[in-house]
Amino acid sequence: MRSIWRTLDRDLARDIALVCLADAIVGLSFGAITVGADLPVWLPMLLSLVVFAGAAQFLFVGLVASGGNPVAAVVAGLLVNARHVPFGFAVSDLLGTRTLTRLAGTHLMIDETVAFALAQREPARRRAAYWACGIGLFVTWNLGVLAGAFLGAAVSDTAALGLDAAFPAVLLALVLPSLRDAGTRRAVLVGVAVALATAPFVPAGLPVLFGLIGIVAVLRRDADRPAPASPASERPVREDSTSC
Repeated sequence: MRSIWRTLDRDLARDIALVCLADAIVGLSFGAITVGADLPVWLPMLLSLVVFAGAAQFLFVGLVASGGNPVAAVVAGLLVNARHVPFGFAVSDLLGTRTLTRLAGTHLMIDETVAFALAQREPARRRAAYWACGIGLFVTWNLGVLAGAFLGAAVSDTAALGLDAAFPAVLLALVLPSLRDAGTRRAVLVGVAVALATAPFVPAGLPVLFGLIGIVAVLRRDADRPAPASPASERPVREDSTSC
């Protein structure tokens, strides 16, 4: 583990520290919003230790706080976290060979850790970025949630502090660079339209799931699009000058 910290350079360590700070603020909002929704103080802390996935945690709390079935909330959280399956294939070589190490590395497998790891070229830097980011985020996220839970217990109206805007703001910052791709923009626009259209009629948290229709629509459109002709097929056929 000591070699991991030695492998990090100043710029990479700074970037990881900034992401940890941002996630700590989001964790603060999660803890405060959860307790502010009249859920027990221990719930956000338990979710952060066991689940450690911000989107799934917010979705679970949103569904339960709006009167939804906890089982349905768990299923929705698992569906959101299904994106971790391809993550596992992408970073499996960074998790080590020991069973306990692989279990710990799998628990730290979130969007930020995978993004930092895959952005590095050398295997040693990828491993260092993955573990440093994962450990840093796990500590700062849980500290933020702990502070937010006690803040939510002390403040009667957490919405007045604007903490509910922290999580969408961070997600927007992460998504913006991807909007340069036309297919991604189409998926986002369709998903946003579906989520906004269904929000007044379904419990909190479900519009996010319905927004995934945008991905399906774009994938289906791309699948139905005819494949471009190969260069060979575009060449004009030369007629033989000789006849039989």
